[in-house]
Amino acid sequence: MKKYYILIILFFAGLIVSGINPHDYFTWLLEVFPAIIGLVAPALTFKRFRFTMLTYTMILVHSYILFTGGHYTYAEVPLFDWIRDVFHQSRNNYDKVGHFTQGFVPAMITREIFVRGKVIQSKAWMAFLTICVCTTISVLYEFLEWGVSLLSGQSGDSFLGTQGYVWDTQSDMLYAMIGAICMVIFLSKVQDKAIERSKELPA
Repeated sequence: MKKYYILIILFFAGLIVSGINPHDYFTWLLEVFPAIIGLVAPALTFKRFRFTMLTYTMILVHSYILFTGGHYTYAEVPLFDWIRDVFHQSRNNYDKVGHFTQGFVPAMITREIFVRGKVIQSKAWMAFLTICVCTTISVLYEFLEWGVSLLSGQSGDSFLGTQGYVWDTQSDMLYAMIGAICMVIFLSKVQDKAIERSKELPA
């Protein structure tokens, strides 16, 4: 159990640090809220369905990406301001990192549920449906961003983070889908081994 407590401590350390003098607390709360769900949901299902340490670790990584975006806002992360200036980009592209992981990490969660629950037997259909689930999550998140922006007006602009890019919503969904595809292609075998190892460990 010690390793799980370490992840929880690291989660709260990142959350607390990100909440110290953020760009604004409204945006911070909106951006870190998915990470909080990413802690609460697995905690509530821990006894009934325990994910592999690999998946829990990637959830933590995703949370830190959300914490960083919440602290600075996705349009103003300093490292990506530097990347924008050095490579003569038109915008700060940190949000694309966020949306890539928004596909990659949920793909790990979805696929592990599919594998361990024996939901789908065909590997091809498992890969396809994993990508479909994660792309749908991205679409729903874009609806959420749109709704929050409409309801909160100018206060929601930092959360929406389009930076004047007309195709921002479409590209966000594309990056999430690419993230899910990359997970399925490059990490499926690693995840399968992690699942097999978890069966050998005491509960």
